[in-house]
Amino acid sequence: MGLSILRLLLFLICGVSGYYVGIGISPSPQVGLWGIIGGLTLASLTLFIERELRKIPLRNLLGSFIGLILGFIVANLISNVFLSDLFNHLTIALPLYAGLYGICGYIGLRIGLKKGEEIHLSGLKFFSKNPSRSENAKILDTSVIIDGRIADITETGFVEGTLLIPRFVLSELQHIADSSDSVKRTRGKRGLEVLHRMQKQVGVDVKIVDTDYPGIKEVDAKLIELAKEVQGKIVTNDSNLNKVAELQGIDVLNINELANSLKPVVLPGEEMNVKILKEGKEMGQGVAYLDDGTMIVVDNGRRQMGRTVDVVVTSVLQTPAGRMIFARLKEEASREAKGKDYYYPLDSEF
Repeated sequence: MGLSILRLLLFLICGVSGYYVGIGISPSPQVGLWGIIGGLTLASLTLFIERELRKIPLRNLLGSFIGLILGFIVANLISNVFLSDLFNHLTIALPLYAGLYGICGYIGLRIGLKKGEEIHLSGLKFFSKNPSRSENAKILDTSVIIDGRIADITETGFVEGTLLIPRFVLSELQHIADSSDSVKRTRGKRGLEVLHRMQKQVGVDVKIVDTDYPGIKEVDAKLIELAKEVQGKIVTNDSNLNKVAELQGIDVLNINELANSLKPVVLPGEEMNVKILKEGKEMGQGVAYLDDGTMIVVDNGRRQMGRTVDVVVTSVLQTPAGRMIFARLKEEASREAKGKDYYYPLDSEF
């Protein structure tokens, strides 16, 4: 409401000012009307410039302003050195000065806008609403929120510092929750419920930050840019985001890696009781799962599908996605062991 009143006042002031400027030039109603139109056009242009400037991050604005000033300084130096003799010839000097200042100003503006990305304002509390490195900020991505285990971890008190939820991540969650696909819709709603649960937890500081990067389309790239700006850590279970962030020097806390490190150690030769749920990729294999989701591939377990059987662990494979256990049926392992232990007498003993 307040913003609408301000914009209405802007149009009113520009329209009235345009009218009086027109009347001042020529006391004619037609000129006054053109003045009003010019004033309203100027107000519309002002609102358009304001909307576009709001999309540009503060550091880019500062960089472009500094570049513009430096461009004007360079233009002034060049004009004083090479164009000082033309001061008395205004018809020649004015176009040259206008072109020189325009070119230098434009180059400085463009370079400053680009180089502004290298300016970090996170250490200046006056400019930044985001927490500094001393606050140990952690940025949550969409996948880890939908996963839900982060809420259990924060509830234990093992995670310190402020948890940042960027507005663009929240928008992505909302978009998933509104999806026509029932699976995606369920995942999105689960993510929003997890956030609501975390906000209610005692001692957990969850903040929604409005920082955005309109020039960047990918959400993962925005997360990396935000992590650079606040000098925080990204919390995720996305292996691709993990790799890209680490390549750019960003600290990453991967929930999958934490879960894998907490899984009980399984050694070859250990016996387990599992239920074969489905077929494996290779012929004759069966697949079972532990309570924590660890996959167990059982040789010759396909014929036991749907049954609970005893198996013996043969090897354990650690992958980026988790841990895989390879096993064989206990009865087959026992028969093989008995075959190896069978004693064949030598001819010399007869």
